Amino acid sequence: MSSKERTLAREVTVTQIPSGDRQTLPAGTTLFIHQTLGGSFTVQTDFGLFRIDGKDGDAIGEQVTESTVKAAALADGSPDPAAVWDQLRKVFDPEIPVNIVDLGLVYSMDIEKVGTPEGGFKVNIAMTLTAPGCGMGPAIAADAKDKILLVPGVADADVRITWEPAWNQSMISEEGKMKLGLI
Repeated sequence: MSSKERTLAREVTVTQIPSGDRQTLPAGTTLFIHQTLGGSFTVQTDFGLFRIDGKDGDAIGEQVTESTVKAAALADGSPDPAAVWDQLRKVFDPEIPVNIVDLGLVYSMDIEKVGTPEGGFKVNIAMTLTAPGCGMGPAIAADAKDKILLVPGVADADVRITWEPAWNQSMISEEGKMKLGLI
């Protein structure tokens, strides 16, 4: 077996790419790891392309280190915007080895005080996808929300997918273009 070829040690619930459908792969399935980014694995099987969550990395002999945030809340208790952006840079489209920020998919990020007795702050994100028919949108948005909720001071997060303006390759950062070989 090559270092990228693996056999599932146990049954795993996966997300099919690009449809976003949830499926179960049985123990004993042979697969090839194509990408390990953002705490998940993009794998190829005889049944297609799938994303395996990091929590199931043990089933393919891999470990994902816990996502840590290297920031504290600001003096007023609000989340550090830089920490939110750092977390968004840990979110990847499973078919593209560039994070959603450098792909230019995140259009806006704002932080608002939550008007509840518990208080806290809510992060609102407007983002898009590289293609309107991408079934992975809900999975990518959920991954972004989960990572944002790790930032100190964040009580809630809303990640909204929008199609205006339409995404195009000119929105990719210079770093992203270099990773994709576009410059």
